[in-house]
Amino acid sequence: MTTKFPDTFDYQGFNAPMRTECDIYDLVVEGNLPKEIHGQWYRTIPDPQYPPMLGHDTYLSGDGMISSFLFENGHVDFKMRYIMTERLKAERKARRGLFGLYRNPFTDDPSVRGVNRCVYNTTPIFHGGKLLALKEDGRAMELDPHSLETLGEWDFGGKLKSKTMTAHSRLDEDTGDLYFFGYEAGGLATRDISYCIANKEGELVKEEWFEVPYVSLMHDFAMTKEHAIFPVFPTTCDLDRLKAGGVHWVCEPDKDTFIGIMPRDSSVKHMHWFRRPACSAFHFMNAYTEGKYVHLDFGIGKYAPFPFIQEASHIHPKPEDMAYGRVVRWSFDMSKPGEKFEEYNLAPSGDFPRIANKDHMKDYGIGYYERFDIEAAPPLMAGPVGVGFNTLSRLEVKSGKLKSWHSNRPVTIQEEVHIPSRQPGHEGYLALVADLHETQLSDILVFEAEHLDKGPIATVKLPLRLRNQVHGNWVPAEDLK
Repeated sequence: MTTKFPDTFDYQGFNAPMRTECDIYDLVVEGNLPKEIHGQWYRTIPDPQYPPMLGHDTYLSGDGMISSFLFENGHVDFKMRYIMTERLKAERKARRGLFGLYRNPFTDDPSVRGVNRCVYNTTPIFHGGKLLALKEDGRAMELDPHSLETLGEWDFGGKLKSKTMTAHSRLDEDTGDLYFFGYEAGGLATRDISYCIANKEGELVKEEWFEVPYVSLMHDFAMTKEHAIFPVFPTTCDLDRLKAGGVHWVCEPDKDTFIGIMPRDSSVKHMHWFRRPACSAFHFMNAYTEGKYVHLDFGIGKYAPFPFIQEASHIHPKPEDMAYGRVVRWSFDMSKPGEKFEEYNLAPSGDFPRIANKDHMKDYGIGYYERFDIEAAPPLMAGPVGVGFNTLSRLEVKSGKLKSWHSNRPVTIQEEVHIPSRQPGHEGYLALVADLHETQLSDILVFEAEHLDKGPIATVKLPLRLRNQVHGNWVPAEDLK
């Protein structure tokens, strides 16, 4: 390379680009790794091949890197590959960065105008026999689930009309149906939302469109057995700003938050809109319908947590304003007209919520999420927000009881994944990547979910540093067959 990466937190320390494709067979395992943990844990990571063309950019713009940990008979193998996008191919050919600001094609080098600039770096899912990499400004990219080879963009056999597919889909474990949506579905800075269902064979069986009140960063949504929930937060996009070379997202706290709820298997014509003053959220723990009520549980804050959005918005938030200030439940009475709903506090602040897949869309008892606890350890830099999480928590939703684990060493932790157990009454396992700031290496920590406060039951040692993933998912071995 003829240039170096910027001297900013997005590219320093544990955020430094790896630019590494590798296979590591039979990682060192310390402790007791249960043999019933059999499957693959897929993760997607932003990892830029080249420094940004403009000399600055956000962590979230990094080229997509897919990695997998194969757990089998107490052993773990690791594999990591770049997702070979049209964007990455163009930059490798030129041997330099060619793309401008995050999600602003008007700032790109003229040589790549019209090139698909999606990096597919956010979430891997496995459905209908296909491994798909997702990022919300494009459709899906299909990958080989064993070799991780890039196979090509996936649009459900030409049936998907939306130009985008959410990074967060929702699987109904009982039916095998996959629910997803796309925002800016009609193109850059449009208010169009697509609402889609793919059956268990991976065939698109429904796509309906509707409009939201304004163009919003709709990173996630939620489903119950009876309803679909579309939260619209005032982190917004404007086409004129993009054409002028500005940023894709800014916070507009003078705008209200809107929540659209509809019968999930009916028409978008039956959407009921609720609203409240501005707030921000990115990930939802779970939702379920209870009689006339729809409940939604998640971490809420005042502003989007990303520094590049705050800077563009001229916002200088206090710590208590940051996402996510607390974990709450929103309860919507679907029998009442109007826009109001109730809010209840559930737990201290946090993000990256997880539940057991069998509990999705249903009344449930246990949730897991990550927190930053200043009393546990001083802040350490890792990931796109800046300060990394240092505490893993288990929440008993009904009682509010919280069990937590944090290391006595200087570490930050990446998003956890839940692994089901075959043992009756067993709550399953949690696994995560821990960044060891003393050694600049990463480990996998495996916990019994019910007893995570007792610490990891196994540690899988990596001989390298792993850049922070965005999201990951566990796929049991029998599904891959």
